[in-house]
Amino acid sequence: MTQRIVIIGGGAAGIDVLEFLLREQTERKKAEITLIKREHEGFFSSCGLPFALQGRYELNELVLFKPEFYRAKGVDFRTGTEVTGITVPGKYVRLATGEELPYDDLVIATGGRPVIPPIPGTTLEGVFTLWSREDGERLKAVLDAECAKNAVVIGGGMIGLQAAVAFARNGLKTTVVEQCPSLLPAILDADVASVVQNWLPNEVTFRLGRAVRALEGAGHVASVRVNEEAIAADLVLIAAGMRPAVDLARTAGLALGACGGIKVNHALRVKRVGSYLNNVYALGDCIEVIDAVTKRSRLSQLASTALIQARVVTSNLLGGTATYGGCLSPTVASIGGLQVGSVGVTTAYARSCGMNVKAGIAIKYTKARFFPTRKLIVAKLLFDASTERLIGAQLISEEGIAERINELTLAIKAGATALELIMRERCFEPSLTMVEDVIVDAAMKAHKRATTP
Repeated sequence: MTQRIVIIGGGAAGIDVLEFLLREQTERKKAEITLIKREHEGFFSSCGLPFALQGRYELNELVLFKPEFYRAKGVDFRTGTEVTGITVPGKYVRLATGEELPYDDLVIATGGRPVIPPIPGTTLEGVFTLWSREDGERLKAVLDAECAKNAVVIGGGMIGLQAAVAFARNGLKTTVVEQCPSLLPAILDADVASVVQNWLPNEVTFRLGRAVRALEGAGHVASVRVNEEAIAADLVLIAAGMRPAVDLARTAGLALGACGGIKVNHALRVKRVGSYLNNVYALGDCIEVIDAVTKRSRLSQLASTALIQARVVTSNLLGGTATYGGCLSPTVASIGGLQVGSVGVTTAYARSCGMNVKAGIAIKYTKARFFPTRKLIVAKLLFDASTERLIGAQLISEEGIAERINELTLAIKAGATALELIMRERCFEPSLTMVEDVIVDAAMKAHKRATTP
């Protein structure tokens, strides 16, 4: 009997599962795969939207594969289609057309949706989010028309800062408003975040530690009320984070976790009425994960996280026994030419979980000091004060961040201590590295100091 697999959602998570399933297909054993998505395109890379707004490439280049690509491979690839309900006991999903689509195995990859602050004025003209292709097209049209002069970005995370750079490069006077006292609070400590703030172009100004009270205007946004200040704005981007899209899961009676995401077990199976279901999986932005350091529930809304989860789901759909362990969420972003990386916990998050932290911070060159293309690099490493095991890392430079973050991700997973990082053999070539890397310096400083005050 042919296995019927239905995937709800065609973002990175759903497409990854589809791609892996297609790779495993054989002539003798083929599943009947249906993928359902509300959007009208095939595989669209929303991660690239800020760079399209910066003029690096055209928006249509973010369409990686059209629906016809998957249909030619035998997939029932349904675009512009809304799922209105999941009936778990009956094993079918209901579509807005009234069709009831049966499944043997179901994959929920419904993603997330932008958080809209509960303040007046968010429905005014000139107010945007940046998540979908349509969002990008609307913003690009405004920038191309050169009708906007003042932009306000609500949110100082990665997407907000990348968009702020795009606005500034398009000649807009740009202000970033972040309610936390520093930028990128989810991935950086305040001392490291200050480096990012100082790097950004003079056209970007900041209001940190302040809350947006309202968006003001008659039909079209004209200003943003921040505490008692009114900041002129004819373009406002809300980049205040993402919330798991769990309406379908909730209505189907699936269990949700403390962070609002779908609750899953180590095999990424969902829970309903106290039991984990053998034939219903969830992954990506809509689920909760277990933090590998703190062992607490959290969200990890990254394409790189979804990719690994897709490998687990695909293996289990095909009869395997793959598991998804603790999540470290290694993150890297390019913001105005500055590379920012983070993995593990921040100092604030560690302390909120009752952990005592030892930190070491170092500034060094990426290459030998006599090499003309060397760049400065800042590294901050966080260690558990009692064991000196690495629990977090934050790095900033114009080059070389991604590979160091990947190295430190493996180090955290291996339980590496500060001393082990110091004594680890490393490669050296003056045009590529220093003989003693900034990671070693940061580890040495932490090893020699007492608990961070």
